[in-house]
Amino acid sequence: MNKLIYVSGGCRSGKSRYAQQRAETVPGRRAYLATCPQIDAEMEQRIVAHQQQRAGKGWETIEAPLDLAGAVEQARNFDILLIDCLTLWVNNLLYEAEQKGTILTEEMISHRGIELVDACRQTNQTTIVVSNELGMGLVPDNPVSRHYRDCLGRCNQTLATRADEVVFMVSGLPLFLKKG
Repeated sequence: MNKLIYVSGGCRSGKSRYAQQRAETVPGRRAYLATCPQIDAEMEQRIVAHQQQRAGKGWETIEAPLDLAGAVEQARNFDILLIDCLTLWVNNLLYEAEQKGTILTEEMISHRGIELVDACRQTNQTTIVVSNELGMGLVPDNPVSRHYRDCLGRCNQTLATRADEVVFMVSGLPLFLKKG
């Protein structure tokens, strides 16, 4: 049975923990699609902490910093996919575009989100997608940060409207915004 669950919330709201616990209630083979590149020592420590939380629980990690739709297609042999997270994926896409001298618009990011959803819908698995909600704070003070916030916000909307279930995490507690 195909199911798409979208989990969002602020930083340290319990999104990843909730998503992992939820995924571990589904029987079968599990894959963790990681979007976070190791860019510094602090980020490496965060990655190690996430890996330790999954250790011995039947998870296989697939690094997918840019091509999430392709990673989903390659992970068809798994029963459950946990994608953590869209926040870093959008960051990676924007960074790659900048390095190539191109600009990704909100519409282009939304289209990449649609491609991801389409890839998830072509499988017979449960997919849980984690993302940060960035639009509830201060307006960023510079154009690059505002563009990032806007692109992530559009991507989040794209996933949430197409998901079967939407969970918003606050202080470690799940608020169910949409039940499939």
